[in-house]
Amino acid sequence: MLYGRPPTRPFSSLDESPVLRLALILRRNLPRLAGLATIPLIRAVFLLARLLGTDRASAAGGRLARFVGPFLPSHRTAMANLRAAYPGEDEARLRAFALEAWENLGRTGAEYAHLDTIFDYDPANAATQRMEVRGLEQFYAIRDDGKPGLIFSAHLANWELPAICAEKFGLETTAVFRPPNNPAAAQLVQEVRRKTMGGLAASGPGSVFAMQGVVERGGHLGQLIDQHFTRGVVVRFFGRPVLVNPLLGKLARHYDCPVHGARVVRKAGGRFLLELTPPLDLPRGPDGLIDVQGAMQAMTAVVEAWVREHPGQWLWMHRRWRPAMLPKGTTTDSV
Repeated sequence: MLYGRPPTRPFSSLDESPVLRLALILRRNLPRLAGLATIPLIRAVFLLARLLGTDRASAAGGRLARFVGPFLPSHRTAMANLRAAYPGEDEARLRAFALEAWENLGRTGAEYAHLDTIFDYDPANAATQRMEVRGLEQFYAIRDDGKPGLIFSAHLANWELPAICAEKFGLETTAVFRPPNNPAAAQLVQEVRRKTMGGLAASGPGSVFAMQGVVERGGHLGQLIDQHFTRGVVVRFFGRPVLVNPLLGKLARHYDCPVHGARVVRKAGGRFLLELTPPLDLPRGPDGLIDVQGAMQAMTAVVEAWVREHPGQWLWMHRRWRPAMLPKGTTTDSV
C-alpha cells in the first residue's frame, strides 16, 4: 500500500525526459545562441574589410548589398516607403532610389572597419582629405559657449560620422544609440564606437535619466530622430503623419538650450560632406516655453529636406509610416 499523495506525473513521462528538457532550453535560447555563433563570422568579415582598405571595402559592401537587397523582405518596405513619400512618381525612378539606398547601406556597413581612420579632416589640408566639414564655426561655437546643447541627425550616408567629428574637435557629446539585436554585431559595433566616439548612451528603460544628466552637466546630446517611436508625438514627414521620439524637444523645452542639426552626404570618390546647421528657431507656446511637438516638427522638416536632396542615401528599409500605430483620431490633415 502506498502512503502520501501519488505523483502528479509518472516519472517516465515524456515531459520529464532530459532530451526534451534540453530541446526546450535550446528553443528558448536559440536566437541568442545563433547570434553568438555568428561572432567569428562577423569578425572575419570585419578583418577582411580591414585588409581590403577603406575604398575597396566600401565598394565591395555596396555592390553586395545592391545585389542582395532586392531579394530581401525589407526591399518591399523600402518600395512601399518610397511610394508613400513620392506618390505618382515613376516606378523606375523609385527602384533606382531603393538600389542606391541598398548600396549606401552596404558601404556604411563595410566602412565600420575603418571608422577609426575614415574621418581624416585637417583644416590645413582640406583639399587632400576624404572629409569636408561645413559649418565648422558652429562646432567651435557650441564647444566653447559653456552651455548644454542638442544635436539631431538622421540615417543618411554614413551616419556614424557626426559623433566622430564631435570627438575629433573636442566637443563633449554623448550619442544616443539603439544596440543591434544580434549580440555579435552589438559587441563589435560597441567596440568600434568606443574607440572613435565620445560618450555613448544606449536607448532603453531608464536611459532618459542618464541623457538628462548629460544636459544638466552642460554636455551635448546627439540623437537620430528619423525612425518610428511608438510612444512618440505625431509630426508630418513627407506630408504624412508619423511618430517621432520627443526626447530632444522635451529637453529643449526644459533647459531652453540650442538645437542643431548634423548630416552627412556621401560624395564621389569615397569622400563625405559633414554639415552642422545653425541653431534652429523653435516654436514656443503661450507660456514662452518651447513647444515639444512644434520643436520635433521643425527638426523633422529639416530631416525631410535632407532626404529629398539625396533620397538614395537614406535608410528607406525602416517602416517609418505606421498608420495603425497613430493615436485614434489622427488623420492626414490633423497634424
